[in-house]
Amino acid sequence: MAQPNKIAGITVARQQQIDVASDPSRGKWSSPFRLRSGNLAVGLMRVNKDGGENNLHTHTGDDAFWYVVSGAVKFYGEGDKLIGEYQKGEGILIPRGFKYWFESGSKDPLEILRVTAKDQMVDNKRVDLSPQKDWMIQQNTFGARH
Repeated sequence: MAQPNKIAGITVARQQQIDVASDPSRGKWSSPFRLRSGNLAVGLMRVNKDGGENNLHTHTGDDAFWYVVSGAVKFYGEGDKLIGEYQKGEGILIPRGFKYWFESGSKDPLEILRVTAKDQMVDNKRVDLSPQKDWMIQQNTFGARH
C-alpha cells in the first residue's frame, strides 16, 4: 500500500519516501522532488542563492501551474514585460507555448512548486528563446543548449 508523503504541505501518495532535503552545493537550483504519473507531473524547486533567474523560454506540450511555497517570485514575458509578482501562497498558470522567464523576487530563498499537465499528443520540448544563463550551462540544469 502506498505511504503518504508530504512535500510543501501537500500529501502525495507513493511507495517510496520523498527526499525533501535541499542541497545548496548544487548551485542556484536544486530539485529534490519530481513525480510523474501519466500526463501529470509535480516538482519542487529551490533557488539556493540570490537571483535564480532563468532565460526566456517556452514549453511545447505542457501547461504549468507554479505555486510559491516560500519566498517570492517575479514572472516576465517577452520584452521583459512583468507578468506578475507572487508571494507565499500565490501562483500563476503558464499555458503551453507561452514565452516566459522568472527570478526570485526577494532576498529570502525561493521554494516553488511546479505542477504540469502534458498533452500526450504533443512532443513536449523546452524551447530556449534567449541564451541560457551561465549558471544554467555550468549546472547543465536543462541540458546544455547554447
